[in-house]
This record gives sequence, C-alpha cells and structure tokens, in this order.
Amino acid sequence: MACTLRRYGVTDSGSIYFFKNRRCPHRFIEIFAQLVGILIKTTLTEIQSFNNRKKVFSMTQTEQDSCFTLQGKVALITGASRGIGEAIARLYARNGASVIISSRSQEALETVAADINKDFDCVTPIACHIGNTEDAEQLIATITKQFGKIDILVNNAATNPYFGEMLDTPDSMIEKTIDVNIKGYLKMCQLVGKVMMDNGGGSIINTASVNGITPAPMQGIYSVTKAAVISMTAALAKENARYGIRVNAVLPGLTDTKFASALTKNEAMLKNILPMIPMRRMAQPEEIAPAFLFLASDASSYITGVNLPVDGGLLC
Repeated sequence: MACTLRRYGVTDSGSIYFFKNRRCPHRFIEIFAQLVGILIKTTLTEIQSFNNRKKVFSMTQTEQDSCFTLQGKVALITGASRGIGEAIARLYARNGASVIISSRSQEALETVAADINKDFDCVTPIACHIGNTEDAEQLIATITKQFGKIDILVNNAATNPYFGEMLDTPDSMIEKTIDVNIKGYLKMCQLVGKVMMDNGGGSIINTASVNGITPAPMQGIYSVTKAAVISMTAALAKENARYGIRVNAVLPGLTDTKFASALTKNEAMLKNILPMIPMRRMAQPEEIAPAFLFLASDASSYITGVNLPVDGGLLC
C-alpha cells in the first residue's frame, strides 16, 4: 500500500501520511477514496473468511450429530443368518447401509433378507463358506461387480464344533475350527482389504470373544482361535492404517444365541457362569450389535487396533 501512496505523491512519516502537493487537493481526495476502497475490500474479505470458518464449524457439528449413519456405505457381514450377525445386519440396514449378508445357507439368508427388506429394501443375501478360499474369492468378486466397493467388513462367521478338553480334541475338529476362525478371517481380510485399498479405506471388524482373553473350560481350541483373531486384528491395524483401513475387534461375552446354546440352555452351567458376570445375566444379540455400528461408523474415525469387550463386565 505504501508504494501505491508514494506513487501518487503521498509519503509515510511514522503512522501519518502527508500529501506533498497541497496545490492539488483533488488528488488527495482521489487517493483517500482509494484507501477507503481498500479498507472496505479488506474488511469484506475478513468478514467472508469469518463466515466461512463458521460454516466449516457448523458442517462439522452436523457431521458429528449424524456420525453413526452408514448412509452410502456398503457392508459385508459374514455369519449373518442368525444371532449376532443378523442383529448387526438389521442395525446397519436401519442406519442406511447397503448390506450383504453371508453364511453357508442361502435359504436361511433369504429368510433374514426378506424380513429386513420389508422395511429397508437394502439387504442382499449371498451364500459363502469362508473356510473355502474359492467361495470367499467368488463372494468378493460378486460384491465388487455389483456394488463397486466394500466399505465395511464384519468377520462374524465362526465355528465351535468341539466341546471338551484340548488334549482330547480330534484333529478334524482342530482343522475345522482353524480353517474358519483363523484362516477364513485372514482370507476375508486380505480379499476385502485390497478392495478397500483401491477405494481409499474402510473398516474391518472381527468378532473375537472374551474367550480369546480368558479361555473357557471345555472350549480350548475355540478360545485359541479367538486369541489369534485378537492378535490378527492388532497386526492388520498397524499395517493398514496408512491405507485408511481401520481394523478392530469386538469381544462378546455370553450371548443368548443358537451358537452358544450349549451354554445358554444348560441350567447347571449357567449357575456357575452367571455369578462370574458382574451384570449377572447373558446378553441379547441386539445388545452386541451397537458396538459393531460404532466401529463401522465415522464416530470411531480415530480408532483402530482396539479389542472392545461387550461382556457385562466379565473381563473387569
């Protein structure tokens, strides 16, 4: 501005400008008008800048108010024909996601999908045995062809075929449990993770178990595989954060599902188990699902590598 003033015969003496040529007062008026114009323009610019900052803050508040929405997201949930997986699918659908549910039974999946679609019309059932690599690859290929992306993976399919001591566990039961609970989870993470890399990120949520922290009696091999899922979650979280992929795990406690019916329907065992739970009761699947919504949504945008117990206080 000083250069402009000097060009028109105005010099800077401290903080006061003096007009050299008093014989040309009209020039002074002209320059004064220009200065006023500059001040007005600067003021308007600052006002606009302030308003823009207010808009950004307001938008951020709006995003925070709706940070649990899954609108526009594509979610794949394995083991979703019943129990916790079905409860997650219903909650995701209610919060705006396009949901692909998967398990080994196409018939069971179609029953669940038809019921949810009465209200939301956003669920696609596709059968898959995640313990089979070819099945898993075909599932991901089908989804990416139809939807173009996968934003959320819930690794929830699991098996617990043997109830007994580890020293007596047959090889076939060991292999089956590892194939689904460890190899199946890892393969799904690999396949979906690469899709997420190509699309700028996503959220992977593994269903582990409190048994992965404190092995349960007569469920040794299952507990071992869930401990592996917890470790897998941490390793994947560290490796994939740079790609915008968050990897977390939910650790359900005793939940009233068909999967856990060997415990939940056995009154004698419940008498021993329930006193160990501070809340003195088992969970319902609908009480586990919100943890998966939180970890899938933008509400957990700065969370990765966590193992979130939903266990009524068992691990306290």
